[in-house]
Amino acid sequence: MRTRTISARQSTTTVLPGLDVFLSNLPRALRGKRVGLITNHSAIDRAGVSAIDRIAAHKRLTLVALLAPEHGIRGTAAEGVTVGDEVDAKTGVPVYSLYMAEDRGPTPEMLKNVDVLVYDLQEVGGRTWTYVSTMALSMKAAARRGIPFVVLDRPNPIGGEIVEGALIAPGFTSFVGMYPIPARHGLTVGELAAYFNHAFGIGADLIVARASSWQRVQWMDDTGLPWVNPSPNLRSLAALSSYPGTVYFEGTNLTEGRGTDRPFEQIGAPWLDAQTVAATMNGLYLQGVRFEPVVMQVLSTASKFKGESIPGLRVVVTNRQTYRPVRTALILIDVIKGQHPEQFRWGPSIDRLTGSDKVRLAIDAGQLAPLLEDWDREADAFRRTIAPYLLYR
Repeated sequence: MRTRTISARQSTTTVLPGLDVFLSNLPRALRGKRVGLITNHSAIDRAGVSAIDRIAAHKRLTLVALLAPEHGIRGTAAEGVTVGDEVDAKTGVPVYSLYMAEDRGPTPEMLKNVDVLVYDLQEVGGRTWTYVSTMALSMKAAARRGIPFVVLDRPNPIGGEIVEGALIAPGFTSFVGMYPIPARHGLTVGELAAYFNHAFGIGADLIVARASSWQRVQWMDDTGLPWVNPSPNLRSLAALSSYPGTVYFEGTNLTEGRGTDRPFEQIGAPWLDAQTVAATMNGLYLQGVRFEPVVMQVLSTASKFKGESIPGLRVVVTNRQTYRPVRTALILIDVIKGQHPEQFRWGPSIDRLTGSDKVRLAIDAGQLAPLLEDWDREADAFRRTIAPYLLYR
């Protein structure tokens, strides 16, 4: 099914999110419709006004339902924490928690008064970002109900040029990876929606409101758009730069930095010889990155090493165009396991996060290098596959 798009009426060099474009150029067929909005605090217009407030105030739309992903409608709930249904205090609109739903997608009850389902959530560029799975499940719900699904597109904050990592292997799909895309996919949510809808037969009546004037070379700080933390532990563009790789440390017995001042920018464990590991990693001369030994203060609310002061390693990006976070994280895990064979352990989520058992098996066998070559070939093949779905140059 062809993807319909909405573009800005006038050409401009100012980057606008799809929210601004959609509301300034509302399709005639959607005027007067009752809207179900999948969103949270990360969905704001160029002036910083929330999608909830903008749509609720629109004279030709009626906001009847709000649907919240992981972290809740305000984005403050910790990872994995279920958030109950509520009523939005400002608009009086019911808020349904998709994270509480049986399959984490909208139920018929949630959509009973909805004529069009609208999605506006900030993408972060990594496959394990659960908002993308929420989008796919919501597209399926819209298709079943026979209502349009509108994606209010936003720039990929870490750019749209770099693709890195392997696709998910058969049998390893999950809520942190529903469809076979690379660990760093280089796409916007609108492009992902178009790909999912066509390549995997969702069959939704899909409309994408394009982000105006965005180019793939642009990162978030090139766009002039306001920054909002997309989740409690992604607090900076530096964190997003490493997230597609450092998220893998969730699947080990090291911390990925949750509960510290720099989640996903640093990793650590009480037994880590940070000085030696940093020296080893810096001696590899990986492009665009260096490693600094640090002492990490972990809050008592963290899931690992609560309240402890532990040795850690900070990932310092020196050139974001040449830095490859996925490759770097796997090499770092390989080095740490080699230097701490008695202490290092895999966690139960590693295969789910990496999309197969290949990483775990390759590192255990001392065969990471061939796997990285395979992953580079898979990323190149994906670039060719996704080319027909790209909306931006």
